[in-house]
Amino acid sequence: MALNERTSGTKRPSMSTMRKTALVAGVLYLATFLSSIPAVFLQGPVFDNANFILGGGNDALVRFGALLDIVNGLTAIGTAVALYSVVKRQHEGLAIGFVASRLFEAATLFIGIVCVFAIVTLRQTGAAGGDAATLVTVQRSFLAIRDWSFVLGTGVPALNAFLLGTLMYRSRLVPRAIPVLGLIGAPLFTSWIVGYIFGITDGGSAWHAIAVAPIFFWELSLGLWMTFKGFRKEAPLMVEAAAEAASPDSSAGVNRSSIGIPSKASAA
Repeated sequence: MALNERTSGTKRPSMSTMRKTALVAGVLYLATFLSSIPAVFLQGPVFDNANFILGGGNDALVRFGALLDIVNGLTAIGTAVALYSVVKRQHEGLAIGFVASRLFEAATLFIGIVCVFAIVTLRQTGAAGGDAATLVTVQRSFLAIRDWSFVLGTGVPALNAFLLGTLMYRSRLVPRAIPVLGLIGAPLFTSWIVGYIFGITDGGSAWHAIAVAPIFFWELSLGLWMTFKGFRKEAPLMVEAAAEAASPDSSAGVNRSSIGIPSKASAA
């Protein structure tokens, strides 16, 4: 296992900094729920009305729903950025993977957001003089792209749950029951995504509900715990941070493994 040397010039996180990091990450996790759930209902007219592009329905609500989806994507990225400085002390490779997966999730969701905005724009400019059948076909095409981007984008949390769940389980920054939910949900949700790709299942099915439930409660419980409780003070990374804060010069030249536990200094 590769060792990372931390020099005396490196800024060490204090306990108060770790608490602020947990608070920011927790609030951002909760913000993903507060933005994504209303967004689905506000954009309902586009999904439920095949003739929305011809002028039916309120496009202001749809625009607001798409804006909430943008917030959802940005907060998803924010959770990874906020947690990276902490979880990289456990395993830097998994931490980078978590950030990358969150970026991919947001980028995929943004494809669907662009599709919704495109439908609203064509509705305003094309409904008056455009061919109705052509416009409806265009709407269906954009919605097909949006549906697949949504399925693949929301499927990435299965990978997120595996990466962050592993980090949280090993580091014990939160009670292990919380990451266990994510680790259970990761293969279940992946199975639903694979089934959807091959046309075996669909959204709203019993399989979908069973597969998404652990992921839903994993992210919700993680957000609530970090917001109101913070990281567990008895976790090894927190103990290490407290020791470093108490003795700021004691770790100069000390080698640390990728799990954040001090190892014996190598001979010069």
